[in-house]
Amino acid sequence: MTHSVLVVEDDPDIADLIRVNLSELGIQTTMQNDGRQGLNCAKENKFDLLLLDVMLPEISGLDICREIRSCKPEQAILMLTSKNSETDRVLGLELGADDYMTKPFSVRELQARVRSHLRRIDVYRESHQAVSQDDIIKVGELEINPTHHTISIKGEVLDLTSTEFDLIHHLAKHPNQVFSRAQLLEKVWGYHHSGYEHTVNSHINRLRAKVEADATSPKIIETVWGVGYKLNPSALS
Repeated sequence: MTHSVLVVEDDPDIADLIRVNLSELGIQTTMQNDGRQGLNCAKENKFDLLLLDVMLPEISGLDICREIRSCKPEQAILMLTSKNSETDRVLGLELGADDYMTKPFSVRELQARVRSHLRRIDVYRESHQAVSQDDIIKVGELEINPTHHTISIKGEVLDLTSTEFDLIHHLAKHPNQVFSRAQLLEKVWGYHHSGYEHTVNSHINRLRAKVEADATSPKIIETVWGVGYKLNPSALS
């Protein structure tokens, strides 16, 4: 199956580098160098993955991310940020980006990260091929249906992005087991690159805002200081 990726990048050298290297992977790549055109293209067409530069003419990549996330909650989004701009990275993740890469990046890392996201998309699609009650995970009042890609607590369905779903799904499959940020990057995002642990932190914070009664005092997704995170089943009973 051919995957499709929309790249919104106004630097012609970087855009060409991305296009050539994604084409080598057999990926159908659509290029846009303007934020407004990129947003319209993302809305009007179906892409497996969006690669969004932060700084763009007309509309920023952050604004595109915010708007796409509101109308296509399961769209995979990878932000391209400046190495020196921590603010852009944090804001991109808070607005719903699944991941980010800092410029300059290596061709090998770019290809590896894109492949990881596309593999997750393939797994998601395959899970919808057959419905099985055996796939449903119940932890107290938390119920996860991987086939329907739904999660509910006390019968209330949560509105999660695909990455948020994958994250709580993984934690729920291993209740009370503590996972480090590096382990979650490997298991949920599918890569080992160091320096991207903040991706995990931001997604945990977004999850807590949706599943916890009080996100400032989390009971369901606990922090184990100095180690990582775990799902506490006693908080769901």
